[in-house]
Amino acid sequence: MDIKYSLASSTWDEAELSAIQKVINSGLFSMGRHVYEFEQAFARFIGSRYCLMVNSGSSANLLAVAALFYRKDDFLKHGNEVIVPAVSWSTTYFPLYQYGMKLKIVDIDRDTLNYNFKALAEAISDQTRLIVAVNLLGNPNNFNEIKRLIGKRNIILLEDNCESMGAVYEGKYTGNFGIMGTFSTFFSHHITTMEGGLIVTDDEELYHILLSLRSHGWTRNLPEENLVCGMKNRNEFTEAFRFVLPGYNLRPLEISAAVGLEQLKKLPDFICTRRKNAMFFQKLFKDSPYFMIQEEIGQSSWMGFAIIIRPGVPLKRGLVIKGLHENGIECRPVVAGNFVTNEVIRWLNYEVHGILENAEWVDENGFYVGNHSIDLQEQLIVLHSVLSKMV
Repeated sequence: MDIKYSLASSTWDEAELSAIQKVINSGLFSMGRHVYEFEQAFARFIGSRYCLMVNSGSSANLLAVAALFYRKDDFLKHGNEVIVPAVSWSTTYFPLYQYGMKLKIVDIDRDTLNYNFKALAEAISDQTRLIVAVNLLGNPNNFNEIKRLIGKRNIILLEDNCESMGAVYEGKYTGNFGIMGTFSTFFSHHITTMEGGLIVTDDEELYHILLSLRSHGWTRNLPEENLVCGMKNRNEFTEAFRFVLPGYNLRPLEISAAVGLEQLKKLPDFICTRRKNAMFFQKLFKDSPYFMIQEEIGQSSWMGFAIIIRPGVPLKRGLVIKGLHENGIECRPVVAGNFVTNEVIRWLNYEVHGILENAEWVDENGFYVGNHSIDLQEQLIVLHSVLSKMV
């Protein structure tokens, strides 16, 4: 198939290749100076006090959930109830299951593809300890409404922002509205470090816990005085293999961080281009009688363009997808669709709150095409033309 409109494209140039070569020349590949510098630069960019880099966005979600179990106060416990949206990526859900939480799955809004607030309000109970807000495909949640629904209850808000780097809600970057926010730097995302992820937080204790959990649960990467073990032993030999938390090895490579530093310099221009593409996409499809598009909340960073067949339209998604492929247009389901339909759900401790009407519709009638950090007017015109001929 001749690809006319791909899902993603490379944003690397000589700057990234040169950064890789410098790391290769140094002979130092495991986590070091470049990782620290990238973390500091990303924290400044996003407006967060602390940032931790890991080897993927999925690992970022895993560590963020894990850290909430090891706080000295107000920590999560096995069996706690967590509310999650019905449409997201798999590793939004898996760490919650792996840490023994009870998932309550809630319907989404068919327009924004984020939480349906009527369903969310009804789902919150006295047992709810955590709400995971997923900003889907670049689109912020309405955090004012989420926080209004939480009110004074002892409910933690965690933000899965892996698809929405650079999105803005009421003047603040998403990822900063929960106790922690997670990001992905996979190839198709806003910046790419090959594989990579980030966690941001303003909470010093959580940051220290993350530092330990990322590297085997040892103390080596903690400050001398910290909020995990108190004071470290000044004897470097005995402190080298001191383990205080049941951690992992999720450390990133220096090459990934060196690339990240170069990509971060380009991120404002990337997001600007993505938004220009989105404006053209919205112009083409906003009045379509056959297809719905994602309703923007705040300022989306538009990772991709979701397209959903309207109710009552005599179109079958299978034929639409076939037509797109025949015309060289790559597409995918809207993230993982209604996650309850995936076979893996049988392993999870979960309940469905109410009816997942909108998630089911998106699962059966939705798809998305890519957004890039280059001008896509020509590709979007082809997309619109192909879809228009199907009805």
